[in-house]
Amino acid sequence: MKILLDAMGGDNAPDANIKGAVSAINEVEAEVVLVGNEKIINDKVQEFYGKSLKYISERLSIHNATEVIEMEDIPTQAIKTKKDSSMVVGFNMLKKGEGDVFISAGNSGALLTGATLLVGRIKGVDRPALAGILPAYHGRLVLMDCGANTNCKPINLLQFAQMSSIYMHNTLGIEAPKIGLLNIGTEETKGNELVKQSYQLLNKYSKDLNINFIGNLEGREAFLGGVDVVIADGFTGNVFLKTVEGLGKFVKKSLTESFMHSIWSKLGSLPSLPAIKRFSKVMDYKEYGGALFLGVQKPVVKAHGSSDEKLFKFTIKQAEQFVKNKAVDQLTEVYESDKNKEKMLEIKEFIAHLETK
Repeated sequence: MKILLDAMGGDNAPDANIKGAVSAINEVEAEVVLVGNEKIINDKVQEFYGKSLKYISERLSIHNATEVIEMEDIPTQAIKTKKDSSMVVGFNMLKKGEGDVFISAGNSGALLTGATLLVGRIKGVDRPALAGILPAYHGRLVLMDCGANTNCKPINLLQFAQMSSIYMHNTLGIEAPKIGLLNIGTEETKGNELVKQSYQLLNKYSKDLNINFIGNLEGREAFLGGVDVVIADGFTGNVFLKTVEGLGKFVKKSLTESFMHSIWSKLGSLPSLPAIKRFSKVMDYKEYGGALFLGVQKPVVKAHGSSDEKLFKFTIKQAEQFVKNKAVDQLTEVYESDKNKEKMLEIKEFIAHLETK
């Protein structure tokens, strides 16, 4: 297996990308290829480790790419014009079979545009989406979509639910993942038109598509263990994701300040240190890697733009599991089946009928 890592993408590139790859290499079986400016990467490796990459591990290598897609670049234009950028080169390598999964912390819009245009959608998937993994009570939670599609239609949210259900069942072994639709209330009459119409579709077709739909879900209920997947449009999902990450940082910072307030609070915290460390580990989003881009023909992982060495390490490990579990193959098998094609055609005819009323 070969993991392609965009070495030039992200707020902390290339330093964090390189260090993350070196940290991960002894914890994965795959080769890791750093895609980016060969001279810059070699100079950085020499600076950090005092030796060339090949002496660190035979499973670490570089594939040269002379350009970089910057965060402020216009996505579609950047993908079309910066053909020797680390992102475009990585996508082309993935498409040609020169790698098994591509990871980038770079420009989100360019990543999603490149994955769709260069790698291609799975036939039958209207819009691929980002499946972010978050901590939950005694488990993990998938949030989909967490930022790929800011404007969605009900059919998109229905497919998000189906794709995430297939992923959770085949990858994490959950027999019937519980799927909730993020809303401002649990009643089916609550929410905007997108959510209300999506509820109708999920309620009507969930059994046909093997979706264990449990209804609307308020944000405060998401992490209590009663649901496995939260479905939202990309705008709402991204706001939800960033809020959760910010809350986690706030809680950790507040606890630390409280325990360090005085000598007595420091002494009083000593018996609780093991529990505090466990809590801190659970709340650390870096433990959960990046977001999987479900719905494209090859495995693509979006790492956090602010990824540091630790987060790149966990994202590389996550990407290896993504490939091993054959998540893309499983999605492709379902979406290209005659049964699913017929059902999606029926659903779209039902939506067209509703729109003409």
